[in-house]
Amino acid sequence: MSSREIVVRDTLRYDPNGAVVLAGGYGVVGGEVARMLRARHPSLPLVLAGRTPSRGEALAAEVGASLHALDLMGAAPLDFSARAVVTLVNDPLDRLLRACVHAGIPFVDITRWTARVQQALACVAVEPPRAPVVLASGWMGGIVPLVGAALARELGGAQSIDTSILYDLADRAGEDSIEFMDRMHLPFEVMEEGRRREVEPLTGARRVELAGRPRRVVRLDTPEQLTLPLVLGARTVSTRIGFSDESATLAFQALRGLGLIHLLRGERFRGVRRALLRSSGQGGRAVVRIEVSSGGGSRTATLVDARGQAHLTAAGATLALERALGLDGDAPPRGVAFPEQTPSPERALAALRSLGVELEVQGGTEGERRAA
Repeated sequence: MSSREIVVRDTLRYDPNGAVVLAGGYGVVGGEVARMLRARHPSLPLVLAGRTPSRGEALAAEVGASLHALDLMGAAPLDFSARAVVTLVNDPLDRLLRACVHAGIPFVDITRWTARVQQALACVAVEPPRAPVVLASGWMGGIVPLVGAALARELGGAQSIDTSILYDLADRAGEDSIEFMDRMHLPFEVMEEGRRREVEPLTGARRVELAGRPRRVVRLDTPEQLTLPLVLGARTVSTRIGFSDESATLAFQALRGLGLIHLLRGERFRGVRRALLRSSGQGGRAVVRIEVSSGGGSRTATLVDARGQAHLTAAGATLALERALGLDGDAPPRGVAFPEQTPSPERALAALRSLGVELEVQGGTEGERRAA
């Protein structure tokens, strides 16, 4: 069955008084999103959707949600009503995106790597959306570009934005979270000094202070490296990642250097990829450092989420949904939007703190430093 045959058969309906449908709503990140939304919006109807609804029964009872069978790769038509849809699982055929755009349903997606963001933009160019489409696939549900925009607003602009991520190997990880390894053998584009250039993943090693000590971080393909230059006009944007056990970072670099990363792709080697990341699933901290510089100075935000990357990603998804529905205090966007296009990025910092994320901001403009 072709993707076109699947899409044509899908029938979704917009209901302004209906539920927010969380596709993948009972997974690791989905569960955190469901709990956040219930705490922030107690009267908002929720539907947890996925291939095996019985797996979500306990969570549905906990948050007062309904369950719905949803298989994005299956032959059964998608057929439901919704106030909005949040995609928390990969949608390789753009099935939910197309169906929501066609039905005029506000749509949020946090799962796309850079090439898939570009594919989404091509889809909505063919059929322009009548309802908001928020593509929040920048690191951790769009948290990085959102905070970057807030810091840029404080500085009056952004010439460079450098992000460093600490991946805690003890953290919980959903089934899709390790799939970024499948792209670690592919070169990608970054913006440096106003020019696009291609770089290799796991290169460009730096030492950056994260969680109290210097960490080795290396290049990673993330969507904000595409969107931040477009939205904020930054001339240089980079994102790097390091692991809590530096031997994992070195192991990935060694595998890449030997040309072996591409051999670990696919279902057959899922267990090997998990073993490389050695996630205990017991929980760990998410730590992200974002430095924004302009002609007049710089600001650095350090985010720490003691409840881990799933919780931090859920915070991004929650804020993206509030943006799509106009629940953040601003009118909903018209058509496609990225998190960093919010009219009030300064609210993002307060919103993150209200969701339990520790956030410290340092630095300032030259004028502010002279005044101090």
